[in-house]
Amino acid sequence: MVIDQFNEAFNWHDADILAPLLTDDTVFEDTSPAPDGRRIEGKAAVVAFWRNWFAGNTDAVFEGEDVIVSGDRAVVRWVYRKQRNGLPWHIRGVDVFTVRDGKVAAKLAYVKG
Repeated sequence: MVIDQFNEAFNWHDADILAPLLTDDTVFEDTSPAPDGRRIEGKAAVVAFWRNWFAGNTDAVFEGEDVIVSGDRAVVRWVYRKQRNGLPWHIRGVDVFTVRDGKVAAKLAYVKG
């Protein structure tokens, strides 16, 4: 359930709605810079990252294609869509979530290509 709430809030581009869904020690691993991405730790730092990211990606939409849940883990297969240079653009990827006490403790993002 928290994964669905998280994905909805993400598409609303609202870091204030995301914040209460995160543990205080949450971890986010971004897909960039290549090859390994960047690791952001702690709720305040993760919320600040997303607040800034939402401001720069106002047309971005993540479309969940599949959700697989096993215990405290969830894998979400998605398509990320936005405009790039005035044209439709997309990329596919997965997020590996860890949930603890009903909140997101980790979101590790990976992309194809």
